[in-house]
Amino acid sequence: MARGGGNLKAALAVFWSFFGVRKRRDYDADAQSLTPAQVIIAGLIGGAVFVLTMLLLVYLAMQFVK
Repeated sequence: MARGGGNLKAALAVFWSFFGVRKRRDYDADAQSLTPAQVIIAGLIGGAVFVLTMLLLVYLAMQFVK
């Protein structure tokens, strides 16, 4: 099967994997259609967005407490 799924598909695969709710069937489909580079880049971006969101929430909470 040809590799080279879209960036949105890679982002969705990483998003659901962060929560640990990927079905085996979906994992196998992603393994066939996505390249490792797409998954790595999507994972790095997803991790950075998660960390920045947590930092923003802590900052806002600290501003509220003052």
